[in-house]
This record gives sequence, structure tokens and C-alpha cells, in this order.
Amino acid sequence: MAHVSVIIDGKTYRMACKDGQEEHLRGLGQKMDEAIQTMKGGFGDVGDQRLAIMAGIMMADQLSENEQEVRGLRAEVETLKESRNALIERYHGAESTLVRALHEVTDRVTALTNKLNGGTGSEPTTVDTDKTAK
Repeated sequence: MAHVSVIIDGKTYRMACKDGQEEHLRGLGQKMDEAIQTMKGGFGDVGDQRLAIMAGIMMADQLSENEQEVRGLRAEVETLKESRNALIERYHGAESTLVRALHEVTDRVTALTNKLNGGTGSEPTTVDTDKTAK
């Protein structure tokens, strides 16, 4: 367990954290200090406890807004995934249709070629479109 000194409103607080989380904790302390300084700028020095509560509420409000934005972005991502999946299905359907059409054209050309050659040559062949479309 690591220990970090965090300065908030000019006061030093010694805190414990998991190893490797020291910089993250210092950054959180800096954000708290900035929030308190913002509160002091707007309301003056109204007492440490009141400033800490007001700063905490301000930060909780920002967190709430961020969580709401994340929910919206997650919903948008889900919509985009659904759209992508629908497009993939349409693509595969169009690909299968194209493969079948190409086989039909090939069979017609082969039949026409055979007819023009007097009926000699191989008969049209059919291909399993399910296997070639994949």
C-alpha cells in the first residue's frame, strides 16, 4: 500500500492508496482543490466544512452530468451496432442474389454457346450458391 500527500486548500492530507495509483490520487486531490478554490471565489471563505460540502456537491453534479452523457453515448453506440448489423445482413443478401444471378447468366451463356456450336460441348452446370456466397 502506497502513501500520498495531497494538498487541498493549502492543507496537506496524507492518504493511502493502492500501489501505482499515487498520481491518480494526486490528480483527484488537485481537482478537489480546484473545486474548493472555485467555491471560495464565488462565496468567500465560509468555512472548511461548508466549502468541502459545496465542492463535493459541485463535483457530484459534474459526475451526474457525465454519467447521463455516457448513457446517451452507450445508447447511440447500440443503435449504430444495430444499424451495422442490418447493413451486414443486407450486404450478404445482396451478395447471394448477385452470385445466383451470375450463375444464371453463366448457365444462359453456356446454353447459348452450346446452341451456337450445334449442341456440342458440356451442359450448363449449377453451383451451390450458399457455398460460394460465403
